[in-house]
Parts: sequence; C-alpha cells; structure tokens
Amino acid sequence: MSGREGGKKKPLKAPKKQNKELDEEEVAFKQKQKEDQKALEQLKSKAAGKGPLSGGGIKKSGKK
Repeated sequence: MSGREGGKKKPLKAPKKQNKELDEEEVAFKQKQKEDQKALEQLKSKAAGKGPLSGGGIKKSGKK
C-alpha cells in the first residue's frame, strides 16, 4: 500500500468524435427542429401573460 495510490483516479480519455459530413436530409431536419423550437418559445411567451389554464371549479379534498 503506497501513499501515492490514494485519492481519485483520472478517467481514461474518450476518443475524439469525428466530424461527419451532414447530408441534405440531416441539414433540413436540424433546420426544422430550430424553427419548431422558436415557435414553441413564442407560444410560451404568449401564454405567460395569461392567467391559469384550469378554470376554478369545485375542488375536492383528499379526506373521506
């Protein structure tokens, strides 16, 4: 038992990811995802100004 073995051990280095070339379908798909994300954020910002979505109604207690 050597004193140098204590402590955290360094993890092995992961191999670097190779940059693969994107074809037209992947580029179009990523562009569509970005547009959908922007539309979703716009809807969220519009909904943030309004009140709660659920109407009041009768609330039931958990007791029986």
